[in-house]
Amino acid sequence: MEKQQIKKIIYGDKGRVVIQLESGAELALYRKEIRSLPLEEGELLLREGEWIPEELYRKILTSVIGIRAKKRALFLLEQMDRTRQQLREKLERSGYPAECVEEAVAYAERYHYIDDFRYARHYICYHQQKKSRQKLKYDLMQKGVSKDLAEQALLEVFDSDERQKIRQLLEKRHYNADRADEREQRRMYQFLQRRGFRHEDILNVMQKC
Repeated sequence: MEKQQIKKIIYGDKGRVVIQLESGAELALYRKEIRSLPLEEGELLLREGEWIPEELYRKILTSVIGIRAKKRALFLLEQMDRTRQQLREKLERSGYPAECVEEAVAYAERYHYIDDFRYARHYICYHQQKKSRQKLKYDLMQKGVSKDLAEQALLEVFDSDERQKIRQLLEKRHYNADRADEREQRRMYQFLQRRGFRHEDILNVMQKC
């Protein structure tokens, strides 16, 4: 990588400084982070048109923004469990450079702060009384869990009696086949279908409730 020229400097709230580079990349720093650098380097970063040496650019990514990205990743995971993909997307939306994001995600994974298989097992345990096997698999894949891991977790954790689950959901909603009119039957069928239950299972249970 060659030198990077500073195109524009934007001063934001809470001491945030966004340094826009001619390459299109951005360095989002805080004044205290800039002050922590040697005086000459800090002053250079605050002058539009200056050229940032490759060594300084790498230093900022690894020793300043990279460390902050890791801390942010751990903070996000303390709030709630996330998949690898969810953590990556959250960091990207916070404006961290791609390589800092990848390093932070790899760090979290290396120390088992994130584990997609563990996440899948917990998700299935918590949601399987309301969703079908197919819906759980779909949801997990949407969250970034691989198809293989989702299927493996389902094999280990999922309670396979889907008709019993449908029955429990209908009972919870006080559905009675003898009293339900056509509108109520259609509404309940659509409710169960959205949760991924199979057509034949839904009709079988609805007719007997």
